[in-house]
Amino acid sequence: MHEASAEQSVERTLGHLRAVDGPAAPPAPAAPLTLEDLYRTHRMRLVRLAILLVDEPATAEDVVQEAFTGLHRNWGRLRDAAAAVGYLRTAVVNGSRSVLRRRKTAREYVPPHAVNARSAESLAMLSTEHQAVVNALSKLPPRQREVLVLRYYGGLSEAEISEAAGISKGTVKSTASRALEALQRAMQSPN
Repeated sequence: MHEASAEQSVERTLGHLRAVDGPAAPPAPAAPLTLEDLYRTHRMRLVRLAILLVDEPATAEDVVQEAFTGLHRNWGRLRDAAAAVGYLRTAVVNGSRSVLRRRKTAREYVPPHAVNARSAESLAMLSTEHQAVVNALSKLPPRQREVLVLRYYGGLSEAEISEAAGISKGTVKSTASRALEALQRAMQSPN
């Protein structure tokens, strides 16, 4: 398998999950957007994003809840609905990073993403190929996993990934390239 087929596998798998989750956002309502509207519209998608980053549904729920709490605190300074979604996405990425840092410190570096951490239901929804991609993703370093998840699950552009992850566009490109190479190696090697 070469880098292009690793990229295709990631794109198929995370695209499949994105399709299962439904459209990213419904058409804009005529009335002003409320925090409740954002929660109802984006919560599950953000939870899935966090699950892909931290690998534990309960922790992912906590990360997303903290993101919405932070948005509530800053609601008065909000520019528009698009800014709110970007704020939430960035807060989920940063919250996931914090979780992973705490895990690493607490465990004196035990890899934070055990393959068994996924729920049976989530793995049952995936084909064998998709399971292999998700398992290989869990073996990547956090930054590489973030970039691939934001690109192929989140459907974000390099500029949006740069903003959400707090890294330059050049770093997004090089990280994505290294991540696809590492993913290819992980998928080729026997567990």
